[in-house]
Amino acid sequence: MAKDKPRIPRLVYERELLRLQAELVKLQEWVRQEGIRLVVVFEGRDAAGKGSAIKRVTEHLNPRVVRIAALPKPTDRERTQWYFQRYVEHLPAAGEIVLFDRSWYNRAGVERVMGFCTPEEHRRFLQQCPIFERLLVGDGILLRKYWFSVSRDEQERRFRNRIDDPMRRWKLSEMDLRSVTQWEDYSRAKDDMFVHTDIVESPWYVVESEEKRRGRLNMIAHLLSSVPYHDVAQEAVSLPPRPESNGYRRPDRLLQTYVPDHAATLREEST
Repeated sequence: MAKDKPRIPRLVYERELLRLQAELVKLQEWVRQEGIRLVVVFEGRDAAGKGSAIKRVTEHLNPRVVRIAALPKPTDRERTQWYFQRYVEHLPAAGEIVLFDRSWYNRAGVERVMGFCTPEEHRRFLQQCPIFERLLVGDGILLRKYWFSVSRDEQERRFRNRIDDPMRRWKLSEMDLRSVTQWEDYSRAKDDMFVHTDIVESPWYVVESEEKRRGRLNMIAHLLSSVPYHDVAQEAVSLPPRPESNGYRRPDRLLQTYVPDHAATLREEST
C-alpha cells in the first residue's frame, strides 16, 4: 500500500513533476497537430486528490487545447434526456483534450448511494456504459479512466483539514460529509461498477493516492506512457523588428486611474 511507503521529498517531487509537465506539453502539441481526441476521466473517493492532480496536469497547458469538464447537477430538462447525452456535448473535437472532473460515472457512485437515481436507472447505466465507451473508442477517441484510491482514515484526515482551513473549507460539500457515514455503501458501489465497466477497450487504472505527491506523479507518468505521442516539429518563432516611432505620444498618466501600489506597502512594512 502507498501509505507504507516513505513520503517523496519535496525537491525530488518538484523536479520530477516539472519533467513530466514538460512531457505533457509535448503530448498537447502532438494532440493538436495530429488531430487526436483524448479523454481522461478522473474518479474516486471524495478528497482522494482528483482535483489537485488535474491542476498539475493542466498547469502549463493551453486552455484552448485542454479543457476541464466539471458538470454541475443536471437541470430539469437534462434529467429527461438520455443519461449520457449531456456528457457527449463535452467530448473533444480533433486536436483537443478533455479532462472529466467526475463524469458519467456519477450514476454508478453518488447517484446510486444517495438515491438520486432508481435501481432501474442504475442497472441500465451498468448495461449501457460499456457500450457507450466502446463506441467512443471505436470512433478513434483515446479514453483513459483513473480511479483515485484513498483509505478511510486518510479521507477523514483531509476532511478535518478542510474544516480547519478557511481557504479550503469551500471544498467540503454536503455530499462529502454524508460520504463519511456511507463508506461501505460507496465501496460496494465502486466494486459493482468495476465489475461491469473495467473492460478491455477502456480499463480502469487505480491510482494509490494515500500520498498525493506520489499519486500525481504516478498518474501523469502512466498517462504519458499509455499514449503514443512524440515530438512534433515546431515552426521557428522570431520577433519582428520594432519600427521607428511615427510620433505617438502617451497621454498624461494623471488622466488615467491606476490601482493603488499595494506591493509597495508590503515592502515598507518589511523594512
